[in-house]
Amino acid sequence: MTATTPASGRPSVLQTLAGIRREERTVLALSALYFFLIMASYFILRPIRDQMGIAGGVRNLAWLFSGTLVAMLMVSPLFSAMVSRWPRRRFVAWSYRALMLCLLVFYLCLVGLPESNQVWIGRAFFVWVSVFNLFAVSLFWAVMADVFKSESSRRLYGVIAAGGTLGALTGGVVTTVLVDAVGAPALLLVSMAMLELALWCMFAVTRNADRRNDATRPQKGEEIIGGSAIDGFRLAMRSPYLLGMCGYMLLYTIGSTFLYFLQAQIVHNSIDGAAAQTAYFANVDIWVNSLTLVLQVFLTGRLMARIGVGLTLAALPLVSIIGFAALGLVPVLVAVVVFTVARRVTNFAFSRPAREALFVPLSRSEKYKAKNLIDTVVYRVGDQIGAWTNSVLIWLGLGIGGIALSAVPLAVAWLGLSLWLGRRYRRLQSAEEARPVA
Repeated sequence: MTATTPASGRPSVLQTLAGIRREERTVLALSALYFFLIMASYFILRPIRDQMGIAGGVRNLAWLFSGTLVAMLMVSPLFSAMVSRWPRRRFVAWSYRALMLCLLVFYLCLVGLPESNQVWIGRAFFVWVSVFNLFAVSLFWAVMADVFKSESSRRLYGVIAAGGTLGALTGGVVTTVLVDAVGAPALLLVSMAMLELALWCMFAVTRNADRRNDATRPQKGEEIIGGSAIDGFRLAMRSPYLLGMCGYMLLYTIGSTFLYFLQAQIVHNSIDGAAAQTAYFANVDIWVNSLTLVLQVFLTGRLMARIGVGLTLAALPLVSIIGFAALGLVPVLVAVVVFTVARRVTNFAFSRPAREALFVPLSRSEKYKAKNLIDTVVYRVGDQIGAWTNSVLIWLGLGIGGIALSAVPLAVAWLGLSLWLGRRYRRLQSAEEARPVA
């Protein structure tokens, strides 16, 4: 695809600032809106989930992470079975509407059941939202990997991710502004409505992508991938590249879980009241997403195009090495907050778009089945390792500094794996671009 310019012969403002070509604007706008709605829906729920997790007892968080893994192990093969039997439009629609039905059930439980049951409802909600987050976002990026090619994904994923960041920022603001006025249960209905709108954006993205295909080629949105419910596991075990992605995800989640537990303990000790704790988590999300948005729009695409996916992917491990080492030497509240914000911004702005680009040169079965396994089950296995390792380290008497320093060697290994994945991606990308169009 060659770049097009306005009649004046000069590139447009969008093309100059973000590398967006004229013929890509429609599908890009739809994709960004799709991600905006997915992330707004989740970030309305996220502060509510975090507060309910604390209300159920900080010491019980490890058990909630275990419950999330069990739920993922149940959901993943069901999703893989749908992918094997139905076209994309159908299995995506069923997936999102099942999530909406669960939201409605939780709303009815929160408003209709007595106060004595709220702790257990909150624990179930914590587990479900943790599944919702990974599943909904993973499915979004799988659709994107099915729509875009390697070259366009490197340029456009940053802008698409910016749509999600703007949605996350909006969701945090909605929760902060409305939680006191309408209460947490009513916000579940707002989240449900956004998820339905996101589904209609998916339909529009699929139609637009299919229209852009050559008429002689089959439309991906109507193709059935086939296979079995356990293909995701089989594909991951047979491919060194996918195994490398599994390792990347494990190391990422172990470090993230360490930081999550530290933050939960600090909030529990420092901030009183459910509404105040919910507002705190929402305000942190607002700051993270504001910084991320600027970087995604103006830097992410250019950075991946200039230095490559591998080096962009390595940004997060590098920040983690520096952050964990600093936190180990100066284990204070300010250091925890600064490191948490820096790590999340780096992940959303750079490493997440680069990680999603790794899937673009793969087969459709790998994009949906293996990717879903990595993004959900492997992610939660990493949570488990991180959660229970954190508990063991605390039992051994380690404080913030000791736990932080123990994560430094893992971050170093993570950095090396990122660079290796970047090299393998370049080979797959070259093979994809050399492959003749069917």
